[in-house]
Amino acid sequence: MKRLKKIVLIISVLYIVIAALAYSNQEKLVFMPSRMPMNHTYDFCQSFEEFWINAEDGGKINGVHIKNESEKGVVLYFHGNSGNISHLGHVANRITEKGYDAILIDYRKFGKSSGALTENAIYEDAILAYNYTLSKYSEDKIVLYGRSFGTGVASYLAGKKKPCKLILESPFYSAVALGQHRFPFLPIDWLSNFRFPSNEFVQKVKCPVFIFHGTEDRVIPFASGKQLFDEIPGNNKKFYTIKNAGHNYLQDFNSFKIGLEEALN
Repeated sequence: MKRLKKIVLIISVLYIVIAALAYSNQEKLVFMPSRMPMNHTYDFCQSFEEFWINAEDGGKINGVHIKNESEKGVVLYFHGNSGNISHLGHVANRITEKGYDAILIDYRKFGKSSGALTENAIYEDAILAYNYTLSKYSEDKIVLYGRSFGTGVASYLAGKKKPCKLILESPFYSAVALGQHRFPFLPIDWLSNFRFPSNEFVQKVKCPVFIFHGTEDRVIPFASGKQLFDEIPGNNKKFYTIKNAGHNYLQDFNSFKIGLEEALN
């Protein structure tokens, strides 16, 4: 009996230690930023302007505005939880080929951006990025596009503002639900400082919504995207199933190309 109690105690202590480590290191578990030197010169092979947004708390958000004097409008793009905008040349080309301008921003601690990386700060920075976009374009010409982690940011904005379209590539239902899927042995709902409840955000969206998700996605399950789609009220929405696609490189599949052509018509 004493031996059993000792084993239970050891397991309990180990569990608490693991939970404590997960809590204290959750920013590193969620985000994998890639920094860039401040003197880095972007190369997008098309006309662009680098810009900065200053947040009230001292955060500095770096962005790139690719300008082709488009009559169709602009796509405000939010990338995933890794990399930075210097890696998004192919995304910029994809957007501008459809006849749109593009605005790409880096979250805090990504690329050249700086500041404390919290959920509220990300929301506030997204609002600032939207306001920057709104100062250049009418709201009925602003398309919000989020990929992976960025779908939570884009969904938040779409619920707060009035863009003309919302495009979500490989989205999650909520950050908490995704965390519970990855770490089912941990009390993620109690531990998480990054919640991003996209399932709540999309219920407030009034514009058309286009969702793309690969059936073989091992990062964010296909079912997560479908579940999020079901939370969107009304019928002004469309889900594109990208068969045999994983989390990345959806652009290599014809079903994605056809769907994006429809979404950005």
